[in-house]
Amino acid sequence: MMPSTLADELKNRRAENVKILCQLLSIPSVSADPQCADSLHQAAATLSELFQIAGTGWSCEVMPTAGYPIVWARYRAPGNRRRAIVYGHYDVQPADPLDLWTTPPFKPTLRDGKIYARGATDDKGQMLTHILSALAWMKTKGQLPIDLDYIIEGEEEVGSENLERFLAEHRDELKADVAVISDTSQYAPGWPAITTGLRGIFACEVRVHGPRKDLHSGVFGGAIPNPIRELTRLLSLLHNEHNEVQVPGFYTDVVPLTDADRAGFAELPFDQAAFLAETGAIGLRGEAGFTPLEQRWARPTLEFNGIYGGYTGPGPKTIVPASATAKITCRLVANQNPDVLMKSLEEFLRSHLHPSCRLEFTADHGCPAFLMDRQSPFLQAASKAIEAGFGKAPVFIREGGSIPVVATFKRLLEIDTLLLGWGQNTDNLHSPDEHFLIEDFHRGTLASAILWEELANV
Repeated sequence: MMPSTLADELKNRRAENVKILCQLLSIPSVSADPQCADSLHQAAATLSELFQIAGTGWSCEVMPTAGYPIVWARYRAPGNRRRAIVYGHYDVQPADPLDLWTTPPFKPTLRDGKIYARGATDDKGQMLTHILSALAWMKTKGQLPIDLDYIIEGEEEVGSENLERFLAEHRDELKADVAVISDTSQYAPGWPAITTGLRGIFACEVRVHGPRKDLHSGVFGGAIPNPIRELTRLLSLLHNEHNEVQVPGFYTDVVPLTDADRAGFAELPFDQAAFLAETGAIGLRGEAGFTPLEQRWARPTLEFNGIYGGYTGPGPKTIVPASATAKITCRLVANQNPDVLMKSLEEFLRSHLHPSCRLEFTADHGCPAFLMDRQSPFLQAASKAIEAGFGKAPVFIREGGSIPVVATFKRLLEIDTLLLGWGQNTDNLHSPDEHFLIEDFHRGTLASAILWEELANV
C-alpha cells in the first residue's frame, strides 16, 4: 500500500504536474520533419532537467546517436534490489492536417476535462506519469523502493533506427527484472487494462513484371501478359473462402487460444454495431470460427496494404502496363517466425507465377509477437497497482499492433514487458485533436507510484 504522504503529494501536485505536461507538449518534436530537429533536442533536454533535480541516487545522460538523442536516466540505491526499465518516446507524429485541429497542436489546451495537443497520449503524457511518480517518491521519502532505468528515445515514430544499437551497446548495464511501457490504451472508458499480448509483423512488396515498357493495348493486348491481371490472380490465391491464409505452414506454429483465453475475451463488452459505425464498414469479414476480438488480437492475418500499376490518372489510357505492385503485411501471433513465413510467402507466390511474367519480392521490416505469462508475479504486481490507482481491477487484453522494442527487450535483455495503457483508443492518436483525459493522467501517475512498491515486493 502506498504511504498516505505520497498519495497526498501527488494530489497536491496535480496542477504542477499538468503544467509540466503542457511544457513538454508545447515542443513540436516531430521526428519525421527535419525542420523540427532543434525541437527534438529541446524535448530531450527538458526531460533531462526533470531527472537532474530528482535528488540523491539519480544520474542522467542525453546520449547522442546517429539520429536524435536517447535520454538515459538511472536511479540506484544500496542493496540487492529489484530493477525495472521504463521505456518511452518524446517524439511525436506530424500534426497534419492542421486545419482539422480545433486548437493548435502545439499549444496545449484544456477543455472538457481533457488536454488537447499532439503527443498528449502518444506518448508524452503516458511516459511522463512514470517520471512524476518517481519524483513524488523522492520528495516524500527521499528514495525509491526499486532501482530504475529510463530509456526515452526520439525516433519511435520513424522506426527507432538507433535504439537497438544503444541497447546492445549497453546490454550489461541494463540488466533488469522487467520493463514498463505506457504506450497502449485501456480497454474502454472505465475499463483499465494490462496488455498481455502483441501481434508481430512482417512487411514486403511484391512486383510482377510483364513487358519491358507500357504497350498499346490494341496492338499488343491479348498476346502478351498483363502484370495487373497476374498480380491480382496471385493475390486471390492467398486466402480461401473462410478467410484462411493459404501460405504453406502459416498456422503451423500458432499457439491456440485456450478456453480461458476465449472466456476472458467473451466477458469484455463488445458492441458490433458501434464497431462497424466507427470503422465505416457495412459488415464483418474475418477468419471463420473466431470472434472479432479473437481475430484482431490472437489470430494471424495477411493484409493487402496497397496496390498499383499502369495508368491511374484521369480519363482512359489504353495500355498493357509493364508492371504491377502490391504491398503486403502479415500480423503474427506467439511462436510464429517472421523470417520463416516471409520466405514461405515468397516461395508460394513464385510457385504459382505464370512463366510469362517475372516476380520481384522485396522483404521489409519484421518482428515477432509478444505474449506474457498470465501467472507472472510482475503482472500480478501491476494489477494491484492499477486497481489501487484507478479504483477498479484491470482486465487483461491483447493488441493487434506491434511494439518492436518489446521484442528487442526480450531478445537482448531477456525480460518481459508490462504494457500499462492509461489512455483510450478514442484519444485520436496520430489524428487531429489528439487528447488525454486529465483524470487518466493523474490516475496513471498514482498507479505508477504504487507500481514501484509492488514490484519491489515481488
